[in-house]
Amino acid sequence: MKNTQRLLLVACLAALSLTACKKEEAAPVEAAPVQVAVPAGEDRQEWQPYLASIAEANMDGVTNAPYAYFLPSASSEDFDGEYERLLERVQMDISRGIVGGNMLMFGSPHSSASKLADLVVESFKETKPNTMKDVKVVFVGNAEDKDRVGEAVSPAGVNYIFVSTAK
Repeated sequence: MKNTQRLLLVACLAALSLTACKKEEAAPVEAAPVQVAVPAGEDRQEWQPYLASIAEANMDGVTNAPYAYFLPSASSEDFDGEYERLLERVQMDISRGIVGGNMLMFGSPHSSASKLADLVVESFKETKPNTMKDVKVVFVGNAEDKDRVGEAVSPAGVNYIFVSTAK
């Protein structure tokens, strides 16, 4: 679980650092964001590049490394344990306080997307109103979960971004 999140973070940071290293060019040229198609399967290795591209596309205004939360496929071994550990981690991160300039990104394969929405809703239950101004919450999931996740995170004062996994 930690390795997946670290790989996602490394991919995001690598992409950002590569663009920052091209100082030799006389005129700055903005690269078009790489569009990665929504994976059809449930494989973690297919979802990492997709979620990294979503994070990269939404980094404007983010000054720190994003908090990336990935819930594996519902058919994965020890899914319930993974869910409980991720829920605990998200709740702990939020309880410590997330300051402006940060991004919380939530993503999962199709089979567990609604369960991830449950996790986000549960994680934001105890959050006090307007305590997360200038924080982005990016939820990558099913369209039917868009509104309920938005309703759960909005009182915290976040900038909520929904990305549909529908093709």
